[in-house]
Amino acid sequence: MRYLTVVTILILATGGLILTGCGNEKAAPAPEKAPVEQAPADEAPAPAEAPAVEEVAAPAEAAYVIKPGPDVQTELQEALIMAEPGDVIQLEEGVFKLELGLSLDVDNVTLRGRGMEKSILDFKGQVAGAEGLHVTSDNVLLEDFAVIDTKGNGIKSHSANNIIYRRIRAEWTAGPQTENGAYGLYPVSSENVLVEECIAIGGSDSGIYVGQSKNVIVRNCLAQFNVAGIEIENCHKADVIGCVATKNTGGILVFDLPDLPQQHGHDVRLLDNRVFGNNTPNFAPAGNIVGQVLAGTGISVMANTNVEIFNNYIRDNDTTSIAIGSYFTTGNKIKDPEYYPYSERIHIHGNTLGPCGTKPDGEKGKLLELAFGNPIPDILWDGVTNPEKVKDGVFDKESRILIGEGNVKEGGELTFGNIGGMVALTDPMNAEPSTDMSENTGSYPAIAPVVIEGV
Repeated sequence: MRYLTVVTILILATGGLILTGCGNEKAAPAPEKAPVEQAPADEAPAPAEAPAVEEVAAPAEAAYVIKPGPDVQTELQEALIMAEPGDVIQLEEGVFKLELGLSLDVDNVTLRGRGMEKSILDFKGQVAGAEGLHVTSDNVLLEDFAVIDTKGNGIKSHSANNIIYRRIRAEWTAGPQTENGAYGLYPVSSENVLVEECIAIGGSDSGIYVGQSKNVIVRNCLAQFNVAGIEIENCHKADVIGCVATKNTGGILVFDLPDLPQQHGHDVRLLDNRVFGNNTPNFAPAGNIVGQVLAGTGISVMANTNVEIFNNYIRDNDTTSIAIGSYFTTGNKIKDPEYYPYSERIHIHGNTLGPCGTKPDGEKGKLLELAFGNPIPDILWDGVTNPEKVKDGVFDKESRILIGEGNVKEGGELTFGNIGGMVALTDPMNAEPSTDMSENTGSYPAIAPVVIEGV
């Protein structure tokens, strides 16, 4: 009978799997400061270090050279307006005090600083603007500066194809707080997006978020003290490579949501990342979809198809290392007839996993403990499948979540949990969690890497 009680509550309470929850939980008190921290050597022995801060020489061809000063708001925005294709705008060393959001809508422009700790756009006193910087043009390079304490998002680029964020720091310096802006680095609705060697700290939604885009590479970045460290949402072809996600609520998220212009997220690779210690209490504003992520979640996939998770180092996430689920676990009604709510063809192989699941978050975490014991399994799946792909009681072999070869669990054996699937909604008396992974063992062909010409 414990199966009936646990699984019914797990799925029917506006939570379900660790991917979701009520979305109205009170944010935990924030620390005074969220310092940039590296993985201890005994916790995460590379594949990637956080980006080093490098001094960048001002290019001779800079069309505009901007220095901090009392008129910097006007001077910098005028340069962004007056720039012509091919121009470089050079930010000199110092702190640029800004009160209004900036915008760029000229193609083929470079905005370059002297380094992410040396050229700092400071928006503590911002009184207007939804972002620190909003880019709506193509072929833009943003590199070697910081954007801090924006009223809303740090940097947003929309319909900006062939854009590069390189060695950019986006941070809310008071630490994790609900009042922080949602996204640190926020490219959306674009093609050919590169985010590399960047740092994102304190986002009340996601530190690095790429949404509704095609051909995306996020590599060698550090995300910490955000709700979601790195989020790939409604994207077609994306690679997250060599990143460090730590001290977030959830480390790396791959989500697909309804009612958006681009859906059916697919062909996403997560590889060579270090995802550890993502146990910061959820501080997202009420009603935000990531407000439903349980603290202690390493990697989460929801409603995506063809996702390959491999060669990652994942440990010390208090709820689980990897969670796979459908949109049904949110408890939200689906009104969009084009939306596909299932996670399918997920391939997990060659990862090194450490301890996890010993302190699962909140009431839902306690219910997971009742279902599976402590620690919670390393890999959790909601068990929901598309009934149209079930024939003679067997689910399509080309759509399954598969746990392939080469996964290593430090100090023990890899564990798996299936919370029971849609039967918990339609016939809860017969719903039972399972730890049997026999139907979820195997492999798929490798997904091709994302290629962006010139990077």
